[in-house]
Amino acid sequence: MSSAPPSGRDPFAVLQQFVRRRPEVERCDLCGQVLGSEHPHLFEIASRRIACSCPACALLFSGEQGARYRRIPRDVRALTDLHFTDDQWGALCVPINLVFFFVDSRTGRVTALYPGPAGATEALLPAEAWPAVLGRCPSLADLEAEVESLLVNRIGDPGECFRVPIDECFRLVGLIRSHWRGLSGGAEVRAAIDSFFADLRVRAGRGEVDDG
Repeated sequence: MSSAPPSGRDPFAVLQQFVRRRPEVERCDLCGQVLGSEHPHLFEIASRRIACSCPACALLFSGEQGARYRRIPRDVRALTDLHFTDDQWGALCVPINLVFFFVDSRTGRVTALYPGPAGATEALLPAEAWPAVLGRCPSLADLEAEVESLLVNRIGDPGECFRVPIDECFRLVGLIRSHWRGLSGGAEVRAAIDSFFADLRVRAGRGEVDDG
């Protein structure tokens, strides 16, 4: 199972792996080995695809420069010192209170995507927006292009920020797309979002690094 992450303004193809029914048996996209329900993911540079991997194949691409694939990290970190006032949030020009940011390695530009019933939509960030975020959280300066993301949830009070693997962000987009009901989303999608972030808090609290 492979799918393509966002390229320019076309982020939707990556959602297929989260929305469609998963096969009864998943296999490594590199060697064909049968995978467990939890397994590593790789980002293929040339095709801009996310690939499922067994631990052995994933290990081949851990930290290797110039390789065909880039391993997607598994650690989840809560950024407890990063918060957004209403004015700071307004300056980002993001229309909803749930968004993730990642670096496009081809352009060096930071892209912001927010989820909705149709999938992921790009928010056009003002030029000064990301430098302002880095000014409040300098540790994000080493965000690994394509495979790591800043995920911001301001739906509740207080808001919360996480540094997460990019595939977790698209898992959230898929959950929202598949659970959305009616015009406002309904109780089912709110429960799915709450469950997703509850899991992130647990993982961040125990400093989880899951190698699959």
